[in-house]
Amino acid sequence: MKSVGIKTLKARLSEYLRLVRAGEVVLVTDRNEVVAELRPTNRQSVVPPTLDDRLQLLAEQGQATLRTEEIRHWSGLMKKVELEDFSSQALLDLIREDSR
Repeated sequence: MKSVGIKTLKARLSEYLRLVRAGEVVLVTDRNEVVAELRPTNRQSVVPPTLDDRLQLLAEQGQATLRTEEIRHWSGLMKKVELEDFSSQALLDLIREDSR
């Protein structure tokens, strides 16, 4: 989260809007007091609707690697993936829905 004074925001508005578009939250201050918050709109609609689409998006962002070979032969790095408002129970529920 970044903060910016009104005068600087006015002078560099395009730069801060690019940050917001990329998902950053920007606090606008006036004399060191927060007076506004700029954040992306419709954050929920950015999440792909299906599990396959979510996994593909994570792979495109470099947060996951889609497996193309059996796990026992895979030597890639193991990294924890955290999704906001997404639990292992939700993942299992999605898998169960897809198999019906």
